[in-house]
Amino acid sequence: MISEVVPSLRTSDTGVTALNWMDVFKIFHLPIVNDQEFLGLISESDIYDMNQPSEPIGNHQLSLLRPYVMEHQHVFEIMEVASRLKLSVIPVLDSKKNYMGVITLMDLLHYFSELSAFKNPGGIIVLEMNSNDFSMAQVSQIVEGNDAKILSAYITSHPDSVKLELTLKLNVLDVTSIKQTFYRYNYTVLGSYMLHDEEDDLLEDRFNLLMRYLNI
Repeated sequence: MISEVVPSLRTSDTGVTALNWMDVFKIFHLPIVNDQEFLGLISESDIYDMNQPSEPIGNHQLSLLRPYVMEHQHVFEIMEVASRLKLSVIPVLDSKKNYMGVITLMDLLHYFSELSAFKNPGGIIVLEMNSNDFSMAQVSQIVEGNDAKILSAYITSHPDSVKLELTLKLNVLDVTSIKQTFYRYNYTVLGSYMLHDEEDDLLEDRFNLLMRYLNI
């Protein structure tokens, strides 16, 4: 995921240079690196706060953020750092704390979409339940009992609440029967989503079939 195009800054580079690069790569942060030593991230607002952005960055007193991830860390940990600090790039260091490059937020999202089966066709169901009632085994049994598979699953917890939301990405487009089974097991279905509103098309087709049957 490390970008091959986003450059690092040197202390001799100017704030104007940094802003130009940020504009080219559509990011809001750039790393400052001395040889292989990561000194910190400079942001757009840091540069605008300079009295003379045309001077070298090293001439200014900057309180730089120094967030980074290690090369062996999982993508979920990288996303947590990027989200918590609202970063547009995440510096990566090796085991000796040498600078390796940055991961851009856009590349991170692309990688996560591939990891999470977002590109695979399939329906989505969102369930709400008490955290004490959550059983992935039962949820999987309901889905697989309807001849479907779970491609990915995500849990969203609510602060100061015992409720949680479980989002399921499935390998089938028609989730109608699966949704009805969840209802029978007293699950709260917050929503279901099919490609191009296929649920409405399915209901209309079944209504038309019923009308034809009644007319026979």
